[in-house]
Amino acid sequence: MQAILYIAHGSRVKAGVEQAVTFLKSVQQEIEIPIQEISFLELATPTIAEGIASCINQGATAIAIVPILLLAAQHAKHDIPSEIDKAKEEHPQVRFTYGEPLGVHELLIDTLQTRILEARCPSNSASVLLIGRGSSDPAVKSDLAKIATRLRDKYAYEAVDTCFLYGMGPTFEDWLQQEQKRGNQVFIVPYLLFTGILRQSITRRLQDYENKNVILCESLGYDDNVRKVLVERIYQLLKLTKEGVL
Repeated sequence: MQAILYIAHGSRVKAGVEQAVTFLKSVQQEIEIPIQEISFLELATPTIAEGIASCINQGATAIAIVPILLLAAQHAKHDIPSEIDKAKEEHPQVRFTYGEPLGVHELLIDTLQTRILEARCPSNSASVLLIGRGSSDPAVKSDLAKIATRLRDKYAYEAVDTCFLYGMGPTFEDWLQQEQKRGNQVFIVPYLLFTGILRQSITRRLQDYENKNVILCESLGYDDNVRKVLVERIYQLLKLTKEGVL
C-alpha cells in the first residue's frame, strides 16, 4: 500500500509549526493516497522516523517522501536522505522514494509579487531584496539568483538583489550597509515558508534602520500557489514511483 510522508522543517515558534500542519492538511485533501502522514526535520514532532513508523503501522509497503523545502540544500541533499537510508535498513520490505523541493517555479514568482503588492504599491524605480535562510551549498545561491532574475524581468523592477541570513554571502548586514547610501524604495521579502525565529530576526535588524523607504513584506508563506507547486511535485514523484524510475 502506498503512503506519503511529508517532511516540513519545524520551528521553535509554535505558530510556524501550526502553519505547516494546517497547510499540509489542506494538501492531503487533494491527494488520493490512503496513508498520508506529516513529520518534521527538526524542532518539532513527530520526527521523520516516527512518521515512517506510523505509515508502516498503517500497512504501508511503499512510502513517498515529500520534502516541504524551498530549495535543495543540506537538508534536502543530506539530512533527509540519511534518515531514509536508516529507514531502509530497518524496514527492508518497504520501498522508499524521495521527491524534490519546491525549487524554482513560476507560481512562486507570482506569490513574491503578491507579497510586495500587499505591502505597498511599488514606484517605478522600486527594487526588491530576497532574503534566503542560507546554506553552504552553492546551488542555493544559484537558485535564489534565478528566482530574483525572473522576478525582476517579469515585473519590471529596477533590481532584485539576494542575501542570506547565514552561510555564504552576501549577508543581510552587508546589504544594509550598502543600502544606507541609496535611499530608494526597496521591498524586502523573506524567502521563507513559515513564521519563525529568522523572520523575527529580520524585523529586529530593521528597527533602527534609518531608510524609511525600506518596506518589510510578509514571508513567501503558504498560499494557493505554494500549494499548487507542492501538489505538482507530489504527482511527479508518484508518477515516477509508479513507473519504477526511482
